Amino acid sequence: MNDPVFVYALSTCPWCRKAKQYFEENDVVFEAVDVDLLADDESDRLADEAFTLSGSRAYPVVKIGAEVIVGYAPERYAQLLGIAT
Repeated sequence: MNDPVFVYALSTCPWCRKAKQYFEENDVVFEAVDVDLLADDESDRLADEAFTLSGSRAYPVVKIGAEVIVGYAPERYAQLLGIAT
């Protein structure tokens, strides 16, 4: 599957690190942003964007194609990406 993968993360969040590591270990091309490391205006904008997508202030927020997953959910990532578990 070639759906774009984007991860909204926090630099201090262990589950965010695990999500990014999952994609790296499975050779999934993805983009990620640590929202808390951005300048205030950009941080606020991306935090609001993640909230609008997920309805939650929890991280990570992972967008795979049109699907949004809140939290570390490797089984769901694999399902959406067609990765055998």
